[in-house]
Amino acid sequence: MNLDLLDAAASGMDAQRAALDVAARNVAAAEAAGPNAEYQRLIPEFRVFDSDDGEARVEFTGTRSDRGTNVDILTEMIAVMNASRAYESDASIFDVGKRLAEKTIELERL
Repeated sequence: MNLDLLDAAASGMDAQRAALDVAARNVAAAEAAGPNAEYQRLIPEFRVFDSDDGEARVEFTGTRSDRGTNVDILTEMIAVMNASRAYESDASIFDVGKRLAEKTIELERL
């Protein structure tokens, strides 16, 4: 059970890391293209699925191009902040799961 919590938190952390990578790619491409050039914003796509044991998992499936929308630095910074907060939340959940697993092992040794 504790390992399911760790798996779920880890999948969320992986998904948010991918969202951060996409936002960074957008900012870098917009900066490289210059202020007058057009660059279509990439949007991360995810899939949420339930495993056989009922635990939810999140998986990064790739990116899609947001046609007609150029990269806006403010939008990307907000995306970075949102992904960072979600990553921190998942990391906190992972830490709780790790402590639960450690306590379980400790109790089994007694």
